[in-house]
Amino acid sequence: MANTFEEAKVLAMQLTPEQRADLADLLWASALPQAQIDAAWAAEIERRLAQVDSGEVETIPYETVIAELRAKYG
Repeated sequence: MANTFEEAKVLAMQLTPEQRADLADLLWASALPQAQIDAAWAAEIERRLAQVDSGEVETIPYETVIAELRAKYG
């Protein structure tokens, strides 16, 4: 089994960065049941909303973000 794993790693590293990212997403999604992934996202959303509601973090207006990105990247 170790050879198969090592071969898979070698082959994966020959993929383009985009293909490796897609493969990583596929493998990660297969590692956890969808319900567990959904629950983790729901908890993260609640955590972030609580931070905004409490004033711990401030939101940045869309227009500001876009203007900064355009200034930086064109």
